[in-house]
Amino acid sequence: MRLIIDRLASFTTGKVSAWFVLGITVLLTGAVMVAGSTTGAASSAPDPLPADAESAQVAKLMQDFPGGDSLPAVAVIERAGGLTAADQAWVAQASKSWSQITGKDVSAPVPAPSGEAEIVAIEVDAAVTGLDLTDLVDEFRSVAKQDRPDGLNVELTGGAAFAADISSAFDGANFRLLAVTASVVAILLILTYRSPVLWLVPLIVIAVADRTASVFTELVADWLGRGLDGSTAGITSVLVFGAGTNYALLMVSRYREELRRHQHHHDALAAAVRGSAEAILASNLTVVLALFMLVFSVAPNSQSLGISAAVGLLVALLFALFTLPAALSIFGRGLFWPFIPRNGENQKSLDGVWFRIARAVVSRPVQVLVVSAAILSFLASGLLVAKVGLSQTDQFRVEAESVNGLQTLAKHFPAGVADPVTIIVSKENAAEAMTRAGEVTGVDSARPSGETGDLAKITVTLTDPPATAESIASIKSLRSELADLDALVGGSVAQDFDSRTGAERDLRVIIPLILAVVLLVLIAVFRSILTPVILISINLMSTLAAIGLGTWVSIVVFGFPALDVSTPIYAFLFLFALGIDYTVFLVLRAKEETAELGTVRAMVQAVGLTGGVITSAGIVLASVFAVLGVLPLITLTQVGLIVSLGILLDTFLVRTLVVPAVFALIGDKIWWPARVSTPTSNT
Repeated sequence: MRLIIDRLASFTTGKVSAWFVLGITVLLTGAVMVAGSTTGAASSAPDPLPADAESAQVAKLMQDFPGGDSLPAVAVIERAGGLTAADQAWVAQASKSWSQITGKDVSAPVPAPSGEAEIVAIEVDAAVTGLDLTDLVDEFRSVAKQDRPDGLNVELTGGAAFAADISSAFDGANFRLLAVTASVVAILLILTYRSPVLWLVPLIVIAVADRTASVFTELVADWLGRGLDGSTAGITSVLVFGAGTNYALLMVSRYREELRRHQHHHDALAAAVRGSAEAILASNLTVVLALFMLVFSVAPNSQSLGISAAVGLLVALLFALFTLPAALSIFGRGLFWPFIPRNGENQKSLDGVWFRIARAVVSRPVQVLVVSAAILSFLASGLLVAKVGLSQTDQFRVEAESVNGLQTLAKHFPAGVADPVTIIVSKENAAEAMTRAGEVTGVDSARPSGETGDLAKITVTLTDPPATAESIASIKSLRSELADLDALVGGSVAQDFDSRTGAERDLRVIIPLILAVVLLVLIAVFRSILTPVILISINLMSTLAAIGLGTWVSIVVFGFPALDVSTPIYAFLFLFALGIDYTVFLVLRAKEETAELGTVRAMVQAVGLTGGVITSAGIVLASVFAVLGVLPLITLTQVGLIVSLGILLDTFLVRTLVVPAVFALIGDKIWWPARVSTPTSNT
């Protein structure tokens, strides 16, 4: 490995070979862009439904029923005080227009008992998705605005409208995400480097890497037959930008050190690559393998995220190890103006703030650990108040007509009218199934709605809104009551329940896999068993504390009613995988210094030398994840919030205080069973 890194360093930083690397980068990037020019935008809604779930089976069987290949859009028409004759005439005309758009008959208006509202169901082909569905629903809404009587309220809701609003919300959101992310990174790089010039090089490299990764992941997804949704594309972009910036900060910081030791900047840069490449590789491999564990998820959106993000980070790694050194190589020391490091200058003062903090920690390790453990335990208590599962109307961070329409509908009809439950059962058991279903608590009505072959379909209307605790309880009761009839219960409410069940399964399965793969990577990196076990234990405590803190803030400060089903697994994955990065950077530097200084002094030296750059990297990554708040779904806001807080917690508490304190207590034995040469062992 060392030989490969040496050759990499020489090749990417050479006077001539650096230009060759940049030329190859331009050609390959251009080829990817051209190849990906025909891919569609990732703007669809996330799909958390396991493929083998009961509701997924119902959705598949529904295609065999007349009209089963449709997704409902429901027009809710309301006038306070009661609908007028003019309103009724307008509804009739609008229904004709909606029918002309779809090529299918729309349902007759269903009046509310109050006389103040009625609903019209519009069948939408289920094959219409993404931006096409958005355009179709926009046409429906355009009709709803034409010649509408004054005072008449018309809103589109139902499954088709919700899907369209999610797609529409993502329209342009990823561009805003990229713009805000790039701006945040640029500002932080300027503050970190204190140079009006230097920041441009890593920012341009990272931005090109992000765009290349975005297109390349879409190509990979198309090749694998997996569509990318808006959240997957957004998270992947954040990871590439965040990780790429971390790699750049680490390498440039080491480059600055080496410029004080070498006459020629090419030699200094080569030394910087040799000194930072192992840490960058270890960091990248840890996160990539952890992300790949998502392929064992039962949720399609998690599987897609695992593949997309892992591929994106591999692209970021290539740009960090090849393109960035080559780009830095073609410039001289002047990049660092006005604080240009000179050969022979003194290295960072041993009296710097990070050195002082490290010495204070290792002098009182027990006290530091006791206080730190108390803080982490208190923060983790937020897990005790965590609720998982957002209702359908709580999914959006922005206003959506589908949400408003469902709320209006719930004032006049059973809330489940817009999104009924579907039961598929054999014809011979249909009558019994319908009778039992009608007697279940939370069911307003059950009626036959079609037959095909040996199967019958029953439509059930619930009294409670979709995706609430009450409607979920009704689904459980229906399945329990109809189990002996071999009936299948589906529909969007059942899909939400199955998605939550799948998320709970993923927490039980994916988290142990992530822990196992990170342990194996760290064993290979440190050639030790005790070091990885201790670091993983520390990081696990930090991750649980961060999720607890994020839960407190999400529910108490921002008023979110619960965490989305995907939030816990995503938060754990990103916090654990990314959090271990900074510890790897720190501990690898300590191991490098141990032969000369001994373990404890080496840790002090490592904290002193890397404290500034790791803190900067943590602030950058936390800021980048916070930018997820510009995307429209509360899920992404929650993930961004929890991960941001967790990274800051890891940066300022765990890496700065806990890790050095543990190393001070254990000493040279921390490297067991490896034998690390120390001044003591050499005497």
